[in-house]
Amino acid sequence: MNTVSFNNSLIYPSKVVCIGRNYVEHVHELGNEIPDEMVIFVKPNSAIGTVLSASHGGDELHYESEIAYLYQGGNFVAAALGMDLTKRSVQSELKAKSLPWERSKAFDGSAVFSVFVPIPENDSLLGLSLHIDGELIQQGDTSLMMYKPAQILEEVQTFMQLEDGDIVMTGTPAGVGKIRQGAEFVGALVCNGQEVVSQQWLVK
Repeated sequence: MNTVSFNNSLIYPSKVVCIGRNYVEHVHELGNEIPDEMVIFVKPNSAIGTVLSASHGGDELHYESEIAYLYQGGNFVAAALGMDLTKRSVQSELKAKSLPWERSKAFDGSAVFSVFVPIPENDSLLGLSLHIDGELIQQGDTSLMMYKPAQILEEVQTFMQLEDGDIVMTGTPAGVGKIRQGAEFVGALVCNGQEVVSQQWLVK
């Protein structure tokens, strides 16, 4: 099984639960409607990767940076900067036909993470930033989410059992776009304006 890192240990998530359309500005930038209820989809363990790629299976990929939470013992105990990689053209075709998104979202290597760190005592100001080739492209925090982390955890558990080590990705702020080969991505998880973990990827 694929792994992520927390407290210098390897964690084996059984799945990655993802929340879509959770930032209003991102919903608008893709021309979508504000959903009436939480949008939830799942990536399997095989989707967890370590490399940021510009394409997969001949399809170009788009980036979506997100705050990701690690679930243990009934709660979110750690957080990381996560990248939800998307085959946008494939997703658009699936949406037009009212079909599930898995082919565009759940492919191998479509979920990439920094190391996970313990959640700060007050996670209400937990946020993220993403720089591409030195330019700030995405920025947001939990105050901008339509559904906050506690609401997400409660809603997911109404119909799905979370196992220790599972990851929940909480949606992306505005600023998504195409991944360019050779680009340098630097993502960070921040709290109260202070960086708590960062991760650099060079696009393959």
